[in-house]
Amino acid sequence: MKKVSIVLLILILTVCILPVNTNAKTLSQLEDEVNKFTAELDSKNSQIAQNDAEVREIEKKIADYERQISEIKSETAILEQEIEESNIEIENKSEESKTLFQYLQVSEGENAYMEYIFGATDVTDMVYRMAIVEQLTEYNEQVMNELENLIEENKQRKIELASKNEELNKLTDELEAEQAKINAETATIKEGIPSVQKQKEEAEKQLAYYKKLGCGTNEDITSCEMRVNGNSVPSAVGFYRPMVSGYVTQNWMNAGHLGIDLSNTNKTIEIYPIATGVVFAKYYDTYGALVLKIRHNVNGRYIYSTYAHLSAWYVNVGDVVTPDTVIGRMGNTGYSFGAHLHLELTTCDWHAGGGCTWATYQKSTINPRQYVGFPSGLRVWWNGR
Repeated sequence: MKKVSIVLLILILTVCILPVNTNAKTLSQLEDEVNKFTAELDSKNSQIAQNDAEVREIEKKIADYERQISEIKSETAILEQEIEESNIEIENKSEESKTLFQYLQVSEGENAYMEYIFGATDVTDMVYRMAIVEQLTEYNEQVMNELENLIEENKQRKIELASKNEELNKLTDELEAEQAKINAETATIKEGIPSVQKQKEEAEKQLAYYKKLGCGTNEDITSCEMRVNGNSVPSAVGFYRPMVSGYVTQNWMNAGHLGIDLSNTNKTIEIYPIATGVVFAKYYDTYGALVLKIRHNVNGRYIYSTYAHLSAWYVNVGDVVTPDTVIGRMGNTGYSFGAHLHLELTTCDWHAGGGCTWATYQKSTINPRQYVGFPSGLRVWWNGR
């Protein structure tokens, strides 16, 4: 009974450790996946082009609004200057009118106006002088009225310009928000850390790889590869931590994180494979991160481990590596905010021979803790592999 229980436990553990394949299993399924994916990528490229065109139009409108806002500022400054000058002129005309009006007032029992008139040499001169005073007074009043009307018009125009300025600023804000939304959408489309074009190229290579291998339409592609190439990937016996010491800084699927992040006070600590395997890919990603991928044979199925943000790498594609092989050093390359190792485990890979497209790759991630014994909490230090 005890022996049966042990056997049963081994069987359960074996089943649990088998990778779950979400990717296509046959050449026919892979072909469907690639065709669908390339069509989606064509659509994304088209959307990116459309978004770029919309952004250019928005930029033109924003530039036009900014030009109008600048013109409003200039016109408002002119209006303010005219208002200031008009007020000064009104004040001057008012003083002139007061001076003239003094001739019509009685001051200290004497009529200044009469004195002015009596200063005339004859009746004609007196009438002329009287007419001049009246005309100048009327003229000043007319000028002041016109200036006051101009000031009111300028004030009203300023209100209109302020309203127009507010409207233009609001439109500019709306356009900038729309521009940000479009740019965010484009960034999401491009976010695939390979570029959209690279994803398409690799998807097409993926299909060509298995067709060249001679896989049957309904043949399992992993079995096909093993049939053609033999068991070229040695079996993985046991899994190990990729560093001799360190701590976890971010868990798998935290805010969509596809892997687990590890770090160490030694920012260039040596990196090892988590298990025996064959170096599958080696490249710089879109942001310049050094990336290594290793293919592992786990109970006749492949899983792939990815090591990103390395500062150096010491192996090449096709090399057989073991848990004791130094494959590189931890680093801060690419889209990174501090030295760390990004470790990803997947049941397929988007590079040719990995059996899936980028879209499926993202869904094929496995929690590295399923295979590797990391401390349960964040920033909990470990020693030993």
